[in-house]
Amino acid sequence: MAPLNSLEKEYPLIDPNFQTFCASHAIYSVEDFLLHDLDALLTSAANHSTSQRLKQGIHQLLSIVDALHPPLLNGLQLLEDSKRNKHVLSTGCDRIDAFLGGGLREGQLTELVGPSSSGKTQVCLMSASTVAKHKCSVIYLDTGNSFSPQRIAHFVGQSSDYVSGNQADRKLLQNVLDRIICYPVFDVYQMFDLLHQLEINFRSEIHKSDRNVQLLIVDSISSLITPILRGSGPQGYALMISVGFLLKKLAHEHNIAVLVTNHVVGGEDGNSKPALGESWKSVPHVRLLLSRECGGNVCNFSIIKHPAMASGKTATSTRLFV
Repeated sequence: MAPLNSLEKEYPLIDPNFQTFCASHAIYSVEDFLLHDLDALLTSAANHSTSQRLKQGIHQLLSIVDALHPPLLNGLQLLEDSKRNKHVLSTGCDRIDAFLGGGLREGQLTELVGPSSSGKTQVCLMSASTVAKHKCSVIYLDTGNSFSPQRIAHFVGQSSDYVSGNQADRKLLQNVLDRIICYPVFDVYQMFDLLHQLEINFRSEIHKSDRNVQLLIVDSISSLITPILRGSGPQGYALMISVGFLLKKLAHEHNIAVLVTNHVVGGEDGNSKPALGESWKSVPHVRLLLSRECGGNVCNFSIIKHPAMASGKTATSTRLFV
């Protein structure tokens, strides 16, 4: 959950004085606050010269916690929410859209799995450019310096020579690139901070532009998570599941599509399999396996997991590498 110092701008009662008081009780985040004895905290606050404001800060935190938990919905309400709020976003590739029943569904986490050069980043860039062309914002978390404005230009105008294009083409490209907010991210803790801040922005009246975000991309999720799984015991796996939970929470509560990429590793039978192990495979709603022959332009994709389709379904496309 969010660190207390990230709440100060939106909630003035969570000021430095209140944060110092909380720190004296080893409370640095909303999660720490939930684990603490509330009666003991109120009693301690009563002994301070600013007791009234400290108590107001405590009640402010309680209201924040209440807002984090939406009301329970029955099956019919969930179906109506899906029809009304969970739209499908085009990836920009007709074959992939048709293959996935329309494209990337808001409220779901879709994972692209494949070896290097299989087309995962190309799908991410194409999806980002397509969503941005429709006047919606995209958050792109780039973990390996793979974001390419030139490739975005190619997908937007079908020409990499965008500098010398006409004024209308240059304006279109400028608008598309303005709507893709790219963050370089190089460790899982930095990603946690960004996702927590994004969640706060979604709820804030101040950051209304973030409410237009329809797509969140993490390319790649495995490069951030794999290092924390090596020799870290259960803590690394707990962090991995927390990342998945937070991404799915953002998707569901704010009606955005989440697209992540994952690499493959060797399995016991000699065949490759998705990285991050058994614990992660239950996180994505949709898992799509991508592959292509070395030097070829044909991208093959098959369903590993889909809530409405049988696994094993396959198709091909040449659109990604043109």
